[in-house]
Amino acid sequence: MIQYALRHQGHTLRHRRRAALRGQRRSWIYATLGIMALLLLAESVFWRAYYPLFHVRTVETYAREYGLDPFLLAAVVRVESGYDRWAVSSKGARGLMQVMPETGYWAAEILGMKGFDPDHLFEPEVNLRIGTWYLARLYREFDGSRVLALAAYNSGATRVREWLAQGDWDGTEKGVKDIPYPETREFVIKVLGHAERYRRLYRKTITF
Repeated sequence: MIQYALRHQGHTLRHRRRAALRGQRRSWIYATLGIMALLLLAESVFWRAYYPLFHVRTVETYAREYGLDPFLLAAVVRVESGYDRWAVSSKGARGLMQVMPETGYWAAEILGMKGFDPDHLFEPEVNLRIGTWYLARLYREFDGSRVLALAAYNSGATRVREWLAQGDWDGTEKGVKDIPYPETREFVIKVLGHAERYRRLYRKTITF
């Protein structure tokens, strides 16, 4: 009887130890999952702070109207002006999408925007409408190629056609590092990268 009791007691203790270990493992797993969830949330908060998205509905509206990717459009604004509506370049480009006054006059006439003044380019609604329209026009001019359209937005359509004709660049995304102008090359690479970051962060915010 004593031996049986001892064996039973030993079995009970082993069972309790195993149960305690299982409980510890479960607690460790839950704690790990909780920490991972917090880290993912913190990462999302960090990246959203680093990649703020302003004028969401205006971007969404004109992206839809002119058939452009809203995340690409958001990336263009980020690279061009950092979402500073009052930004002015050394060449005189203005506003969120850094539209030149002469481009503004030309677009305003085609779009029927009466009474246009270059200072209107500091208004987000006007700037985004004209900038998006112009980028969409470049898309059509270059048969829907986003890299060619972006390169032309930065350096001009004439120059891009010269690069293609002279064989300086094959016009593909794969060959984007061959773009002759460093400024244009950097612009295209940055916009493409930022567009994908915006897509991951805001795909549930912008429903397009």
